[in-house]
Amino acid sequence: MAAVLFSIGGLCIKMVPWSPLAINGARNLISSIMIGIYLKMTHHKIVINPAVLFGAVCMTGVTTLYTIANKLTTAANTIVLQFTAPVFVIFFMWIFFKERPKRVDIIATAAVFAGILCFFIDGLSSGNMLGNIVAVLSGVAYAGVFMMNSFEKSDSLSSIFLGQALSAVTCIWFVFGETDFGVTAVGGILALGIFQVGLAYILMSKGLDEVPAVTASLTTAIEPILNPILVAIFYHEMITPLSFVGAVIVIIAVVGYNVLKAVKPKEA
Repeated sequence: MAAVLFSIGGLCIKMVPWSPLAINGARNLISSIMIGIYLKMTHHKIVINPAVLFGAVCMTGVTTLYTIANKLTTAANTIVLQFTAPVFVIFFMWIFFKERPKRVDIIATAAVFAGILCFFIDGLSSGNMLGNIVAVLSGVAYAGVFMMNSFEKSDSLSSIFLGQALSAVTCIWFVFGETDFGVTAVGGILALGIFQVGLAYILMSKGLDEVPAVTASLTTAIEPILNPILVAIFYHEMITPLSFVGAVIVIIAVVGYNVLKAVKPKEA
């Protein structure tokens, strides 16, 4: 359910005629209020420590960079390049926790970067290079979000709330520079804040408590598939042939990697 809600982000951001920072500030203001209410109702106390703050900064980076990338390149490019996050998780776990990558990790990483190369070659000709770079940086930040529970004394829900509140405080001021507050703009912002961020991250936090990380990461493959389909149907933005090849490579590599880890955890 969280992955399906995440997938409407590309379409809604494309439809709202605001600057990316204004969109990010407004949607995170709404989502942080929602999650704050949820914390109050569930009596979940907010934890503040270095591990939680690390997760909050990553959360802020994900929401901000994802929104900016959606305005600079296609929604398909943005979500597929952000979907490279598991590769960066492998790298960061090696750096911070000395978990050396195994052969399947290296193969998956090489395949994903081959897919990314397709996007960057395509970006040189289409003018989407900056958007593609921002989308990859969003994937780096997203890796940190997946790692929120890897550090001692971490609390993912506190990180999510603080990160979204920080995004709201730093970006909401850009809304005052906007002039279009029509039905499409306001409706899109409400959909983003309530469903694509607020409810989605509440569901994600609950899901991560109930299922293994491999199952969760495999399920999120729904997002990079649904996201560009929704944009193509309702916004008529199509992915280029070379980017499509890159998308297929990235999705197969990441999903295949998770399947192998699930079937043969010891060997993988």
